[in-house]
Amino acid sequence: MSDFQPRIVVFACNWCSYAGADLAGVSRMQYPPTTRVIRVMCSGRVTPGFILEALRLGADGVLVTGCHPGDCHYISGNENAVATVEKTAQLLGLLGLEGARLRLEWISAAEGARFARIMTEFTGQIRALGPNPLGVSATQDAPLAGLESPSPQIVALDRS
Repeated sequence: MSDFQPRIVVFACNWCSYAGADLAGVSRMQYPPTTRVIRVMCSGRVTPGFILEALRLGADGVLVTGCHPGDCHYISGNENAVATVEKTAQLLGLLGLEGARLRLEWISAAEGARFARIMTEFTGQIRALGPNPLGVSATQDAPLAGLESPSPQIVALDRS
């Protein structure tokens, strides 16, 4: 299992964490190429369905990132994210998955180095756990294919 490369889905808050990921990229900070970042308007917008769907489609781990407490652009969205991630981690246990496959972190727009460090740490943590036993097989042609195009659950409504 030494050649196992985990597939990690990151749900990143638009206002802080996504900007932190961007800073890591433009600053050429090194971290494993094991992640797919999905921008959400707020970490509080991430539902258990998003997390479970990512795992079902073959993600080996899911990371939810948001603004630091007290800095949420939607007042209490990150507090909602805490409750969602805690409940979903319990649900993972009922499904026979390790709760460690799900993680919540606060990353601000100025913390590119923190983003890179957390990606490296989480990749190591997921590598130690091994492949997701419930998801799409790593040998299939299209792992996480459902996350490459917008899902009806993730797409915002056009209100025009």
